[in-house]
Amino acid sequence: MSTEFTLSAGGYTAVVTARAAALRVLRFDGRDLIVPFPAGGPIPDYRGIIAAPWPNRIADGRYSFDDVEYQLPVNEPERGTALHGLAFPLDWAMKESDAGSVTLTCTVGPTAGYPFALELSARYELDDSGLHASVTAMNTADVAAPYGVCPHPYLVAGSSPLNEWVLDFAADSFLEVTPDRLLPLSLAPVAGHEFDFRAPRAIGSTEIDHAFTGITFDGGLARLSVRDPAGTGVGMSWDESCPWLQIHTADKPAPIPNRIGLAVEPMTCPPDAFNSGTDLIRLEPGAGHTAAWSIYAL
Repeated sequence: MSTEFTLSAGGYTAVVTARAAALRVLRFDGRDLIVPFPAGGPIPDYRGIIAAPWPNRIADGRYSFDDVEYQLPVNEPERGTALHGLAFPLDWAMKESDAGSVTLTCTVGPTAGYPFALELSARYELDDSGLHASVTAMNTADVAAPYGVCPHPYLVAGSSPLNEWVLDFAADSFLEVTPDRLLPLSLAPVAGHEFDFRAPRAIGSTEIDHAFTGITFDGGLARLSVRDPAGTGVGMSWDESCPWLQIHTADKPAPIPNRIGLAVEPMTCPPDAFNSGTDLIRLEPGAGHTAAWSIYAL
């Protein structure tokens, strides 16, 4: 069984695994706020992982940075992409922990297709207001490195079916993608589209696996809520380091359990940013970057 860390504070309980620095469990008063996964085994559907040094997909695993071309391993063969970075298969090391917090670290690179070197640090902390998390990347090499990051929780509003959950988040645009590979095409407005959740409404049968932007930040934070008609709910907030948001309704073909949670992934950059350059972070030697988010019961 892989190492894991149990945190508790103010009615909240969390379990974080050394593998992938993944959030395996988050509960409030015994109620799941995320889709958990079993201890000790593989992590299904990238639940709760830290996706770094890129979120989402890189087409064909190929990209160019500072006029040099690189080839990454393709780990999503059905779509021919490099998916969710290089940190998730790793066992992260515990730097410090106590009853309500844990900080885990790992080194990413140099490796095939990513000949750079980053030190990543993920911190999870519970208090009366929920779970607060952050990831810091430091470039420890003597050359600049391309970088992006996102968390990958699947939120759970309550016991009702996902179709009945009421979703609310303020984003003006979404990224249209190819239907077969989910690779970026162009931005489109959410106005008049089934992806418009700027006013709270039920998700219904809408299938989403798209990135959103034009996000409203109020006091430096963006907020999303998803509520069960039975009265429970879960919220997520994140800072301006993440101007993109991937939403996925976890649609699966039978007999795989379908639409069991809502993936909510604040991202520093959109899919395939290593090729488009859109909001791609350029980490200079010795430079750092931090992204932060919170998850809480409603």
